[in-house]
Amino acid sequence: MSKTYLVVAEARGGKLRQVSFEALRAAQLSAADGDAIAAVLIGGAGSKTLAGELAAYGADTIYVVEDNQLESYSSEAYLSALLAVTDTVQPGALYFGHTAAGRDLAPLAAAKLAAGQLSDVTAISRSGDSVQFTRPLYAGKAVEKKAFTDPNGTWVVTIRPNNIAASEPDASRQAEVIDVAYPAPSLRSIIREVVKKTSGTIDLAEAKIVVSGGRGVRSADGFQPLEELAAVLGGAVGASRGACDAGYCEYAMQIGQTGKVVTPEIYIACGISGAIQHLAGMSSSRVIIAINKDAEAPIFKVADYGIVGDLFEVVPLLTEEFRRLLQ
Repeated sequence: MSKTYLVVAEARGGKLRQVSFEALRAAQLSAADGDAIAAVLIGGAGSKTLAGELAAYGADTIYVVEDNQLESYSSEAYLSALLAVTDTVQPGALYFGHTAAGRDLAPLAAAKLAAGQLSDVTAISRSGDSVQFTRPLYAGKAVEKKAFTDPNGTWVVTIRPNNIAASEPDASRQAEVIDVAYPAPSLRSIIREVVKKTSGTIDLAEAKIVVSGGRGVRSADGFQPLEELAAVLGGAVGASRGACDAGYCEYAMQIGQTGKVVTPEIYIACGISGAIQHLAGMSSSRVIIAINKDAEAPIFKVADYGIVGDLFEVVPLLTEEFRRLLQ
């Protein structure tokens, strides 16, 4: 019996997040021959204009729920919109990005649909009728492979960004676009305004290169050379909890056990000692480069490359050299 895999696409600032395309690929890896790949777009007026991108990345059918009340993410509003789609589609599986919104909405949907859920999936493999999902445990120290016990039940899965590569887009692909009426609920809370405090245009969770600072930056001004390096490399700037607690930067930049989990291709740790809580948020990075004055800092034990030196001397030299090489 064929199954429909429904990907809940996520947009920010009028653009689809990269993890939406990665979730489409995750659905494709899970699907058997004859299964359908669909996507749902939930947002304010104009969201339908993003449907073409989802088609290019593999969606066969795209359901669109547009309403001014959906301009900003709200648990109640988005759940109501999503359930309107699932009532129509009756999907066998829902795939979300493991983002702030995805981590909030996925368990709500799972509870409403009486579905099983797996979170923070980093790899998927299918063998015959069995689909295995890989996810990290114990702050990345171990991984487990799990499967849903009821292959005919509904699955809810969240995908960690930067782990499952999206398919190559095909601009010639076409998809059926279907409007779904929004059954506006009586909301207990209404979002009037979203105030963004973080700088930069690259999402930290999806950045391919992350330059991070710890207490070693010594002040808010100490992040300036890191920001310059990140700008040259096309990356994002993050921080350890120590730097956030010291007031050097916003908590939205925090990476670690109580912050964001990132999996960039290159992670550059500047003035970060390497506490276990911080490693929990970045130890799965492809390549880790550590810059620290203390040759005994724990960060060097997980680093692929280490530079023992003052970050205020090393980082500007790296920035200058990368600028020369990349111009």
